[in-house]
Amino acid sequence: MPILYVVATPIGNLKDITLRALEVLRAADFIICEDTRVTRKLLTYYQISKPLVSYHQYSKLKSYWKIIDLLKTGKSAALVSDAGTPGISDPGAYLIDFIRRELPAVRLIVVPGPSALIAAASVSGVNMDKFIFLGFPPRKKGRQKFFKRIQESDLSVIFYESTHRIERVFRDLEEIFGNMKEIILARELTKIYEEVWRGSILEAKEHFQGEHKKGEFVIIIP
Repeated sequence: MPILYVVATPIGNLKDITLRALEVLRAADFIICEDTRVTRKLLTYYQISKPLVSYHQYSKLKSYWKIIDLLKTGKSAALVSDAGTPGISDPGAYLIDFIRRELPAVRLIVVPGPSALIAAASVSGVNMDKFIFLGFPPRKKGRQKFFKRIQESDLSVIFYESTHRIERVFRDLEEIFGNMKEIILARELTKIYEEVWRGSILEAKEHFQGEHKKGEFVIIIP
């Protein structure tokens, strides 16, 4: 029976990986990853050498079938993302769905671990019994609808954004909430310049400039 392990990897600090994840990566016949350079850095750190198969959001259908063909031979595969848990705001979800449809005999095994979403929620100081996660805002089509959904939500909302578009997020939030709405931002989680910040949108616009603007962001709207 072919096996596909879905393996969570560190979101920044390479030491944030479970013993089970390392065991699976060492045992798998091949590893499916987004950027081979990023995954090879992790594997080199732990002295793991495995064949890598690239899969990302722009992969063509032949990449899907290549993975299917390898699994059909009885090989075991480990699916990883560049950082965190595959399938969470990540193209791995499409691959998992394709494999389940085209190869029903595959055994799916999850190896849980780091997730920027959960890490940020855990240090937010906000009740997270219930919340909404929206991934990344659309760059163009659907963006207005995305922020309208945030405005209308009666639950805390969590979403991601990159350093290049964080200022645009502040403008979008300001349009619907005004500049005094309190928000929480977690930046560069588990990395050297990790920062968990809480304040108004106005204060955020002033604070997240220069070096404070760099990195990947998790934004929480309580």
